[in-house]
Order: sequence, then structure tokens, then C-alpha cells
Amino acid sequence: MRELRDLAARLLSDGTVKVVVGWEEGPRGVRPAFVTDPAGAASLVFDERCTQNLVPYLSPRRAHVARLGRPAVVVKGCDARAVAGLVRETQLKREEVVVIGVRCGGVVSDPASLEPLDAATVADRCPGCTAREPHLADHLVGELPPPPPGENRRDGRIAELEALSPEARWAFWQEELGRCVRCHACREACPMCFCERCVADKTQPQWVESSPHPRGAFAWAVTRALHQAGRCVDCGECERACPVDIPLGLLNRKLARVAAENYGHAATDDPSVPSPVGAFRKDDPQEFIL
Repeated sequence: MRELRDLAARLLSDGTVKVVVGWEEGPRGVRPAFVTDPAGAASLVFDERCTQNLVPYLSPRRAHVARLGRPAVVVKGCDARAVAGLVRETQLKREEVVVIGVRCGGVVSDPASLEPLDAATVADRCPGCTAREPHLADHLVGELPPPPPGENRRDGRIAELEALSPEARWAFWQEELGRCVRCHACREACPMCFCERCVADKTQPQWVESSPHPRGAFAWAVTRALHQAGRCVDCGECERACPVDIPLGLLNRKLARVAAENYGHAATDDPSVPSPVGAFRKDDPQEFIL
């Protein structure tokens, strides 16, 4: 995308930023790129293979990236919600980052895929997307492509699970989460997992068993999902990073529905909208206490 490359080169040339975080061609498809000189901007790309959410690199936990200097980050609409989340939760000051938004027509589920974007290869989160043009952007590039192909498969899977008995749902999740190897790839890929020390790593007291035991794996997955309630930006990186293909997105999507139904809240790229977990109102009816 010529427009993206020219913009990145200009921002680096005039000293507005010290690094542009985007995507480039790699040996196995596209990969994150950290461009620090204007000439390197020629390597930047954006197409349907740019699945990765790059916002986790803005987390204060990524000190090796912070040392590069003021960043610009390239974001899709769903990624922009993560920037807003970090600002909302005081992990990032809005003026500390330049946001380059790209208009998006959907991405493939596997960034190493050589298959074209179609109803079979599109990422689960893309069909029906309402955030294809980022609003939280200092610069917006590209033409708006046609909507992503395919139908929303994930909502159908959630409906199937909701139709099961509690015992059947319990059995489903025991089987799925029993495959967890406790690698914590989901945590590392998530833009909203930014604690310096995760509750899963604490041993005094120990809140979650650290071994890949079904009991510990279940506790870890449920704890993390609850911590993401009302905060998950639906970028799908946790599920994509999982080496054993646990459908973590189903848990996050279900809790997002609960937050919407009970609190009228949905993840947004407007950082002024408070999270339902972190907001307090004197007129809150607190009906759950009754």
C-alpha cells in the first residue's frame, strides 16, 4: 500500500515518531515489522493476511519496544479498540502514540495462508464487522473494501452451546480446556493482558494451579475470561495463538453479550467510554446484591 509506506516514511523523516509498528512480508506470510528508518518503510504491507493485532506491542510490559521511542502503530478497526482500552485503563497516554488506521475488508484466519479471502478462510470475527473504518486514528489510509465474506459462524456455535443442558456444557468445556498446556500464549497475544505479574503466576498465595492439570487449566481459562469481561476487544488473538485450538473466543464473546445485555456496554474505540468493571455511579441499582 503506497499511501501507508509514504506516510510511515514521512513520520519517521520529520521525527514525529521513532518507530512504526506495522506488517511486512516474512518467510511464512506477513509478520510484525518495527521500522525505525524512512527507507525501511518500503517494506510495509497491508492486505487480508494482516491478521495480527499489533497493539500488544504498546503495552508497558514490552519495554524492548518502548526503548525504541515514540511509536506509530498500524491498526484495523478491531485493533483500534485495543488502543482505546489501554488509554482507558491508563496504560498508555493518547498523545504518546500515533495511530495509523487502515480501512479493512476482513482478514484470513491464518496469516501464513496462501488461500484468498473467502467465506471459508475469513477469520471468525470478521463477517458482520461494524468497525471496518477505525475512528480512533490520527491518519486513515486506503479505500474501504467490500464487507467481509461469509456468515457469522461464532454466534451460531454459541447458540448451540446455550441450547445444551448445563451438564452437557460442563462436559464440553471440561474436554476443551482439558487440552490446555498452560503455555499462556493467549495471555501474551492479548492486548488487554498487561499486568506486570499475572494472578496465574502468583504462588504465595497460589490462586491458580500452574501445572497443565485439567483443574488448573479450567481455573485459568475461567479466571482470564472473567478478567476480560467488558474489556475484550474481540481481536481473536488469544484463540489464534492457542497451540491446541481451544475456542477461547466463544467464552469472550458470550461474556461480551452479558456485558451488553446487563450494562449496555460494548467494546469501543472511544477511550472516554468507561469499562463497566471500572465505572462507578451513585445511582447504580446494585440489583445483584438483593
